[in-house]
Amino acid sequence: MKPPAPIQLSPDEVAFIRSRVIYEDAVLLAFDKPSGLSSQGGRIQAHTLDDLLWAFAKPGHARPRLIHRLDRDTSGVILTAKTKPAAAFLGKALAARRFRKTYLALVTPGAPQPKGGAIDTPLRRDSIGREVTMQPCAPDHPDAETALTRYRTLAAGEGAALVEANPETGRMHQIRTHLASIGRPIAGDAKYGGALMLAGAPVPRLMLHARSLKFPHPDGGERRVEAPQPEDFQAALDRAGLRLPEPQG
Repeated sequence: MKPPAPIQLSPDEVAFIRSRVIYEDAVLLAFDKPSGLSSQGGRIQAHTLDDLLWAFAKPGHARPRLIHRLDRDTSGVILTAKTKPAAAFLGKALAARRFRKTYLALVTPGAPQPKGGAIDTPLRRDSIGREVTMQPCAPDHPDAETALTRYRTLAAGEGAALVEANPETGRMHQIRTHLASIGRPIAGDAKYGGALMLAGAPVPRLMLHARSLKFPHPDGGERRVEAPQPEDFQAALDRAGLRLPEPQG
């Protein structure tokens, strides 16, 4: 397969993507992806994160490779590899479920019941035209894909709650679909029934943030990369009267 041709980026685009780097070493690059930026293959006529990675390509070499993806409207940690061996190593580790992904989700109308546990509900793809959603289904459905999400409530108020989610499988829209399936859709998620108003103000976007990623490093050991809550996410928490608990230890 012919390698993709380099994409010419503007100086502003180069500066922007370099400003989003939160971890870098000889073989890896991790970014704090903002909401609204497609990871790859977006429908809108704008450069994706995959395109912007050309800012890090050395002359005559390929750009870094995406190891996983985030939904366009999800913010937070996303990992890339600078070398082909590192990409192969991380791809195998991801398939073997050796990545620990931690997300923050602002849900309504309050804390899930129970406040913590596991959602072990298979999912299936459902397509209407170009719109693709994931739907809960029975385990024996011919299109069923196993899906497991562990969650716990970090803070709760009368009309909203802050939930930490750890997906152990990597299905499309998994956290969004699983939380909606227990009656706690993510705020701003119109596709899965999320509230579009919160504490008297519009919800600016899907309130889902990839907070941290722990993974085995190609050179040995483990790394943990964390992205702080974006301003719009923190502002929504403040309006709902919710606070992220201080880390222990």
